[in-house]
Amino acid sequence: MKITNATGVMDGSGDYEDIRSSLVQMGLLAPAERFTYTNLTGGVSCDVWKVEIGGRDPIVVKRALPKLRVAADWHAPPERSVAEVAWLKLARTMIPDNVPAIVGEDPANNIFAMAYLEPLHHPLWKTELAAGRVEVDFARAVGEKLALVHAGTAWQEDIAKAFDNGMQFHALRLDAYLYHAAARNLDVAPKISTVARGIAKARIALMHGDISPKNILRGPGGPIFLDAETACYGDPVFDLAFCLNHLLLKCVWHPEYRDAYLQSFRALRDGYMAFATWERKDGIQARTARLLAILLLARVDGKSPVEYLTDPRDTDFVRQAAKNFIKSGTEDLELIASAWEAGLGSLVTR
Repeated sequence: MKITNATGVMDGSGDYEDIRSSLVQMGLLAPAERFTYTNLTGGVSCDVWKVEIGGRDPIVVKRALPKLRVAADWHAPPERSVAEVAWLKLARTMIPDNVPAIVGEDPANNIFAMAYLEPLHHPLWKTELAAGRVEVDFARAVGEKLALVHAGTAWQEDIAKAFDNGMQFHALRLDAYLYHAAARNLDVAPKISTVARGIAKARIALMHGDISPKNILRGPGGPIFLDAETACYGDPVFDLAFCLNHLLLKCVWHPEYRDAYLQSFRALRDGYMAFATWERKDGIQARTARLLAILLLARVDGKSPVEYLTDPRDTDFVRQAAKNFIKSGTEDLELIASAWEAGLGSLVTR
């Protein structure tokens, strides 16, 4: 953690001047005004700071990075910050209690500011899950709120044009996850490529693109969605599959909470399906299941493997199960959950 000194200046740091310039540009800071800032965990794709100005409420300032902090050579357009702001603003019109407010924008520098949410009352869902504090009804609410955004944006040409971010989505998701995993698993590469091409061509609803427990806060009134920098108009099942994937992977990470994770998997699925009104539910489930199988593989063989699966036996289990699902063309989410549960039994007793 880094905090500026009493004068609001950090020696040898370029961050302070970058933040100051943007705060002034956004009208949040007078030229002679002082502020302090603290580095927050921004993940691999951005810098994030908590900024305090006088006696005002703290805010969060976020800057997208052109090169992501991973071992692989992974670049993405920093202009994705504009897409993130647009998603947060639009989603807030549909689920106002589940999205933080934007308080300033500096698109020329790929920076924006939003409301700061106190961690004590807004813990990260990933942290809660890892600690075994698993609330199944919360998972259901994640599915419900996500589906409301998809339903509210489905088949709308104006929103499709506003979020025509295919290049960003390809760099951050299709190439980094699907195609990278395909290149390392040639036996299933043709099936992966088919699904990837279908996602690239789809124009159904607005995707967030990174619906993960690390990007969702457990607020007093339900889930709070963050980090929408991969927002793009496309196939909404990407969001559903992306989140369900993490609940399955956490069964491997913390097998002692397996039953609760699987209950959350099913609750999130059911909550989502209850509000999925834009097309037939069997089509949604089939595409979600096919993609989920690929995303399982991508989180061990993609450009951004999950950091918490470090035992080769765990990654081998995920890889083999995922490839079995891909090869069989499974289109039923319950079949995937049941098979995953059965496989975990042998993993725990190895």
